[in-house]
Amino acid sequence: MRVRINPRRFSGIVRIPASKSHTIRQLLIASLADGVSEIKYPLDSLDARSCVTVCRAFGAQITEYRAADLECPNPPDEKGEKLIKWEVRGNAAFKKGDSHLFNPIDVGNSGTTLYLALAAAGLQPKPVMFTGDEQIQKRSAAPLLKALAGLGVQCESNDGCAPITVKGPWAGGKVSLSCPTSQYLSALLLAAPLAPSGAVTEIEVPLLNERPYVEMTLSYLTAQKIPFETASLPSGKRDYSRFMIPGGSSWKAFSRSVPGDFSSAAFPAAAAAITKGPVTLLGLDPEDTQGDKFFLEMLKSMGCEVRWDENGGGHGVPTVTISRSGPLNGGTFDLNETPDLLPAAAVTAAYARRDTALVNVAHARIKETDRIAVMARELAKLGVRCTEKPDGLVIHGNEALSPIGENPVIDGCGDHRIVMAFAAAALGSPIPIEITSAESAAVTYPGFLATLGAEK
Repeated sequence: MRVRINPRRFSGIVRIPASKSHTIRQLLIASLADGVSEIKYPLDSLDARSCVTVCRAFGAQITEYRAADLECPNPPDEKGEKLIKWEVRGNAAFKKGDSHLFNPIDVGNSGTTLYLALAAAGLQPKPVMFTGDEQIQKRSAAPLLKALAGLGVQCESNDGCAPITVKGPWAGGKVSLSCPTSQYLSALLLAAPLAPSGAVTEIEVPLLNERPYVEMTLSYLTAQKIPFETASLPSGKRDYSRFMIPGGSSWKAFSRSVPGDFSSAAFPAAAAAITKGPVTLLGLDPEDTQGDKFFLEMLKSMGCEVRWDENGGGHGVPTVTISRSGPLNGGTFDLNETPDLLPAAAVTAAYARRDTALVNVAHARIKETDRIAVMARELAKLGVRCTEKPDGLVIHGNEALSPIGENPVIDGCGDHRIVMAFAAAALGSPIPIEITSAESAAVTYPGFLATLGAEK
């Protein structure tokens, strides 16, 4: 699908969708637990739906409740169709193989679902095959599969890519796992506690990108008092270069709300920075462990006003308002912990004075697309010079776009974050901009393009 974004000042109030990372973790934990869990106000997107498919294949019973079903006063939309919660009856017997598995299991475009589910499937003695869309079939899980094999899990794949088949049982042992994506480590941390009693999983981590997402995963273990050990640094912080997780634990049913997604919030925040706003974002928790809240600090250092209101100004939830009265300034920003910010950061930097360097983020090349290369190529269509580095991107900002030709068309490459970043960029363009594969935005933020007034 191709959309057209017309230039305009973007301002107002935007409710941020729920976190994809939290939603997928809660779905998998609830599905592996004994009992009935409530996941309240989850993300209702293509990636989340892919995870629901996997969890049902694992034997979980998932019932969804919408506003109309719960007789909510003042339903969020006219038909009361907004998803309010999932009720998940877990299948704790899954790890014993006492359930019917549907093979192959299609994870769609969701890399998070694939990696986390691979480890969970390695707990039980029946082979489970995973497949996905064209992009997923090009994304390697080889380091994770090597680690799983070292723990006794049988793995077959297409050179590390889907289709992938895994078969337990999980025997435990000591493995080394290099993590260009933190999802490899999160996968083992969520599954290892469910290994048989006496099986100990030791993980050495020589490389770890995206540390805040590991902290998010560990917060779930801590909340349920599931034991694990790490070393400590002299500063008192945990040393994530080594983990020891004993088996014999179990996930318990829970009732939790899903916080708003700082990764998704980056795009309306970028639109505010580009067009000066003001834009007020609802639904974000300033105390959440999500690393992508760093984008707000980045905008502040570039010259934006970023103001939190804990009382929400009458909205009943914390709010953060982004605006700009002066110019945007370039800078150097380390995105190692937050690679998903690169597209939004790059388009914002195009409107800055002087250069902006996005550094230490080589793993942005192994996402849905090579985001460093794609951003450099597509920004060039808008008259923005970029210099590619092996581990980053330098944007030579000139405070404005100078599109090449009368009808610039951005190739979204089927990558939701590329599409949303350029949609935000287009608001400040001197002429309308078209973007292809716009439907991919629904992977994480189904309503974003409509919020910007996109035309099909």
